[in-house]
Amino acid sequence: MEWNWQTVGWAALALALIAAETMVPGAFLLWLGFAAAAVFVLVLAMPELSLLSQVAAFVVLSFVSVQVYRRYFRGRERASDQPTLNRRAAALVGRVVPLERAIVNGQGRVQIADAYWDVRGPELPAGRQVRIVGADGMTLQVEAAD
Repeated sequence: MEWNWQTVGWAALALALIAAETMVPGAFLLWLGFAAAAVFVLVLAMPELSLLSQVAAFVVLSFVSVQVYRRYFRGRERASDQPTLNRRAAALVGRVVPLERAIVNGQGRVQIADAYWDVRGPELPAGRQVRIVGADGMTLQVEAAD
């Protein structure tokens, strides 16, 4: 087994990419790290491989490994038992609250706890009960509550 700068370089790149995965969100760098590890093994097995061939193998293996991730692993996360946990506006959908300011030209305002929310919906007077039916960013969509 021959340890030249190319072998050490691929090992270092693999470790760096896998370590960097712990610092950034997602799972992209992990798969590039696997590709670098595969090239490391390839260079150990065939030390006479040219640098151009090594880089080409890394590019191809990176593409293949990312496609494997996208096809077989992405989107297989467990479904949350609280899907609106960090989406405050979406968590309000279904609540019935009084209008703090009348809806005029499709725009109004409600107060929920200590926060004021802009709302969109049909023309309704202040004080009327409305049901929150959706959220678009920080604006709630409402309809008259029956």
